[in-house]
Amino acid sequence: MITQELKQQILSLSSDEQDEIVQLIQAKTNLWAGITKTPGVVGGDACIRNMRIPVWSLVEYHQMGASDDKILEAYPQLIAADLANAWTYAETFPDEISQAIAMNQEA
Repeated sequence: MITQELKQQILSLSSDEQDEIVQLIQAKTNLWAGITKTPGVVGGDACIRNMRIPVWSLVEYHQMGASDDKILEAYPQLIAADLANAWTYAETFPDEISQAIAMNQEA
């Protein structure tokens, strides 16, 4: 299968199916070391190192003006590398993070 055909097939999948593909690739390449997505844990959202701290919550806190130092103070179990991983993940998947923030603001 050529790359363009594969790309078209992936884009035709549902969001959940695309997430499953991303998780498979992550597992194979360890692309997002420090970021995990586990079905049934925090709604399957991307979290920091098997903790129940979703990336979207850190991004939201940051958007409200909290510095990295303030976030690390609020979450003493995190290290600076966790935030770097979270920011990179959020930059790579901005729609996912924006949607999670919006959904949790409604709740």
